[in-house]
Amino acid sequence: MTTLSTARTCPFDPPAEYARLRETCPVAPLKLTLAPGDGDGWLVSRLADVRAVLSDRRFSHRNELIGLPIPPPFPMSEYRPQPAAPGAFIKMDQPGHSRYRRYLTRSFTMRATAGLEPMITRLTERHLDALEQAGRPADLVSVFAEPLPVQVMCEMLGVPEDVREPLREHLAVLSRMSYPVEELITACTVIAETLQELIAAKRAAPGADLLSELAGAQDLTDEELVNIAWALLGGGFDTTANMLALGTFALLCHPDQLAVLRARPELAGNAVEELLRYLTISHLGASRAALEDVELNGVRIKAGDTVVALLPAANRDPAHFEAPDRLDITAATQGHVAFGHGEHQCIGQHLARAVLRIALPALFDRFPGLRLAVDADSVPLRSDMLHYGVHELPVTWGDD
Repeated sequence: MTTLSTARTCPFDPPAEYARLRETCPVAPLKLTLAPGDGDGWLVSRLADVRAVLSDRRFSHRNELIGLPIPPPFPMSEYRPQPAAPGAFIKMDQPGHSRYRRYLTRSFTMRATAGLEPMITRLTERHLDALEQAGRPADLVSVFAEPLPVQVMCEMLGVPEDVREPLREHLAVLSRMSYPVEELITACTVIAETLQELIAAKRAAPGADLLSELAGAQDLTDEELVNIAWALLGGGFDTTANMLALGTFALLCHPDQLAVLRARPELAGNAVEELLRYLTISHLGASRAALEDVELNGVRIKAGDTVVALLPAANRDPAHFEAPDRLDITAATQGHVAFGHGEHQCIGQHLARAVLRIALPALFDRFPGLRLAVDADSVPLRSDMLHYGVHELPVTWGDD
C-alpha cells in the first residue's frame, strides 16, 4: 500500500515514485491518514483514468465524504469533516454546485477575462516598478508574484485596499499543511468578519464590481455571499502566485526555453499551458469519494472509498504527451489537467492564464538580464504547502 509522497529530487519534477505507479499500478491502494468511514483509499495516476474520475458524477466532491491522504493540519483523534457551508460551492455536488457557479460563470469566461486585460497590464507594470525599486537582489515572490494576483482578484471583486493585505495574510495560514488550531480559529474569524463587513457595504452602496453584482442577487443570503467570496479569494490568491513564481524559476533554469519565448513572444499562451502542465502546482491531487461501486481500469472501487486523482502524474503521462518530462514551450499541451477536469474544473482558469500570459513576458521584457541571485538548490520549495511552489525566489538583473 502506497502513501501520497511529496518528496522530490528535482524542484520541477513530481516524485519519482509517480512514474513507477503510472506504469505498473495505475490504480494503486492508498493509505489514508484519516477517513470519515471505513472506506479504502486509491491513487490514480494515468491521465485517462484521472479524467474519467473527475468527470464521473459517481465520484463525489462533498467534503464530508472524502478521506485525508495526508496528515491533518493539527492533531485530531477522529476525523469528522463537515458538509460544505452554504455558498462554499467548491466542496459541493449537484445541484448546489451548479446553482452557485451559475452566478459566477459569466464573469470568468474568456470574453470577460479579455476585458480585464488592461487592468491586469496596469497592475503588472505597477508591481514591476516595485520590483525595480526594491533593488538588487530582490525576492520575486514577495514583491511581484504574490501581490500581483492578490491585487487582480481584489480589483475584480471590489475589495478595498485597506483590507487586502490582512485577507492575504490570514488566507495564507489556510494554505499550509499544518498550523496551530488557535491560528486557524483566528484566521477564519478575521476572514469571516472582514467579508461580512464587505458584503454589508456592497449591499448598502454597490459599485461596478463582482461582489456588488452578487450582492444584488435577491436569492443569495449574506452567509452564501461570504462563502462564495472566500472561495474566490482563497483560490485566486494562492494558485496564480505560485505558478507565476515557479514558472519564472523554471524558465530561468531552462535558458533555452526562455530564449525561445523571448524570440517568439506569440508563444506566450502556449508557454503558459506548458508550464501549467509541466509544473502542476496542485501536487496533492484532486480527491473524490465513490458514491457507489465503480470499476476503474480493472479495479473495483467500493462505495465510500476515497480516490485521489494524481494531477502531476497525469500531466506527465507519456501515453498522451510527447517527451512529458521535458519543458518545451512549443509542444502540444491539449488535455492537461492542471486546472482539474469536468464540472469542478477551476472557474478562474481563464483569469489565471491571462495573468500569467501578461506577467511573464512583461517581467522578462523589463528585466532582460533577470537571473537567480542564489544557487538553484538554495531556493526554498513549498513542499509543505497545499499548493506547490517556492517560498522565496531571490533574483537580480543588470550588470554586476
